[in-house]
Amino acid sequence: MAMNDLNELLEHELGDMLFAEKTILKALKKMTREVSEPEMRSRMEAHQGETEEQIRNIERAFESMGKRPKAQKCPGILGIVTEHDEFKSEEEPSKQMLEAFDLGSGLRVEHYEIAGYRSAIALAKALGEREVVNLLKQNLEQEVAMARFIEGAAAGQLKAMKAGMQGEMDGGMSGGMTSGTRGGNGARKSAGKRGSRAGSRAD
Repeated sequence: MAMNDLNELLEHELGDMLFAEKTILKALKKMTREVSEPEMRSRMEAHQGETEEQIRNIERAFESMGKRPKAQKCPGILGIVTEHDEFKSEEEPSKQMLEAFDLGSGLRVEHYEIAGYRSAIALAKALGEREVVNLLKQNLEQEVAMARFIEGAAAGQLKAMKAGMQGEMDGGMSGGMTSGTRGGNGARKSAGKRGSRAGSRAD
């Protein structure tokens, strides 16, 4: 059946965001376990609670329009989640590499949500759905704050990861050179002893 009513479109957008938030909540719980940096882990745990509240806000938005809350399959968010899962299974990244990837993956999620909420808010405003606007604005503010947190934390975390990996590489190279030096000294000492004994026999 063809859609030709803006109210139906708003209902579709709300359903899309409801599906997205429920999907994100499941993904957040998995991604939080992949994070070792304390501040990021704590913020992600807090965002799980925010996401649960966002789901309730969308359900209230439906109800304010006299509609029953109904999730609408959202291919966009499924694509972002699939991208994360495929990177993890196909690339077999180290723990540090997965954490670095998760920074970008998390930011993709937030910007997808920000775009979705801004679009739905504009539509709700045009239709005079003030309660829907107010509820979705609460969600939007939380998503913008989370995106800013990730952007602010990413630079420092990536620098720390790079320094840590460089230190491991330098340590490995240093260990190899030390071992090689010891081996070379030992060989020279041994050769010197053999030469000394040979000289004594010749005398």
